[in-house]
Amino acid sequence: MSDDFFKHPVLYSPYEYPARHWELDESGQPTTNVVEQRRAAEFITPIPKPKGRTRKQVEAVFDEGRGLSTEEQMYDPKPIINELRRRIDRWRELPNPETWGVTPETARLLQH
Repeated sequence: MSDDFFKHPVLYSPYEYPARHWELDESGQPTTNVVEQRRAAEFITPIPKPKGRTRKQVEAVFDEGRGLSTEEQMYDPKPIINELRRRIDRWRELPNPETWGVTPETARLLQH
């Protein structure tokens, strides 16, 4: 694998829309390909492969004590995040600030 990913892991400025990303293979490792679109929200937890015996790993429940997820039903925010990103992208495409549906102060901040 080329070391381009490690030299330049972020392909855009923090002040720009993240319009491209490094492709990841099925195990979550970067490939040498750049995908020309925003990456969908996905949570990747790197877990080292076990040495020796292999047992099925139990999925941890991370809900910060809020009771949102249990072992029987996991709360998955990824679809909500991806839908919110799509709606924000459509909103950004509105050319006229008067149709944005925000206060004049917010419109000035967004244009800034």
